[in-house]
Amino acid sequence: KPLKATNIISSLAFGLDGTLYLLTKTKLAAHDLRGELLWSTSLIDGRRLIIAKRPVVLDASDRLLVFSGKGVMEELGVSGSVQDVAASMDGQRVAVEIPPPIPTDVSSQDLPLSVLFEDDDLAVIEKPAGIVVHPAAGHADRTLVNALLFHVKNLSGIGGELRPGIVHRLDKDTSGVMVIAKHDVAHRKLAADWGTDRVRKEYLAVVYGTPKKERGKIEGPIGRDPKNRKRMSVVASGRSAITEYSIEEQLRYASLVRLRLRTGRTHQIRVHMKHLGHPIIGDPLYSGPQWRGIPDKRIQKAIASFPRQALHAARLTIPHPRTGESMTFESPLPEDMRELLAALR
Repeated sequence: KPLKATNIISSLAFGLDGTLYLLTKTKLAAHDLRGELLWSTSLIDGRRLIIAKRPVVLDASDRLLVFSGKGVMEELGVSGSVQDVAASMDGQRVAVEIPPPIPTDVSSQDLPLSVLFEDDDLAVIEKPAGIVVHPAAGHADRTLVNALLFHVKNLSGIGGELRPGIVHRLDKDTSGVMVIAKHDVAHRKLAADWGTDRVRKEYLAVVYGTPKKERGKIEGPIGRDPKNRKRMSVVASGRSAITEYSIEEQLRYASLVRLRLRTGRTHQIRVHMKHLGHPIIGDPLYSGPQWRGIPDKRIQKAIASFPRQALHAARLTIPHPRTGESMTFESPLPEDMRELLAALR
């Protein structure tokens, strides 16, 4: 797609993710591979622009990328000298050949997975409890990525590799809605929107007891627990974290709570509910055997036998990465949580 510039283009560079950077006398702009404008900024943005003998682009990996004027991209260390380059591109056409994505080393596996929505840009799926997102030590296969490679079609590649783009994560034993990017442009746009109000994430959890207020906001910075490095905790040195909650249903010795994440810290809901004094039933890290203090033996048994944290990603609202249209996807409570609720009523 032809790119238009109102001023003479004085420098051009390609980021490693395929982003095309154009520098004019007044602005630095970034375009995706289709020629669509991603962002633009004035020259005073020192984080993205360095003024030397010639303007050069500092990419997200802190590398200086300089277009030499001879069709060669030079890479310089940030502390290295910047060469004077002939970079006048006024009136020239630039053609880019994108190599096809290479196959991934991760194998495709036919694992149970429900696809709620799919188009050329993204897929929205229901992640079952008990499955990890990425292959890792101890989980070489039978992960969500293995399942996605089987169920999701027409992947265009992420980072030059034929694999799904994981925009966000759910813990292994948390179930519910997840969105998957099918190519780099969708992945980048979804990631850019993720920390804004355009994305709304709602969860349902079954917690011990009943919060004093019917609805409220939990604000507590989250960081690594100084006493147990496998856990997170509310600590003064942590990163800002906000969770909103409302009671959906009061149960016997427990409650069904709806939670909205305003930030996205590791284990945020699990940590905040423990901090509130109402940990999630079945949580192996953040709740102990509180069920032992419940006088009803039937309820004791129902809670003690629940095999995971009773947490479900119930609703997700996102802007479509191509059209910007707001889209909402919902996932009903899985059978194990429905059975737990029935036992607690």
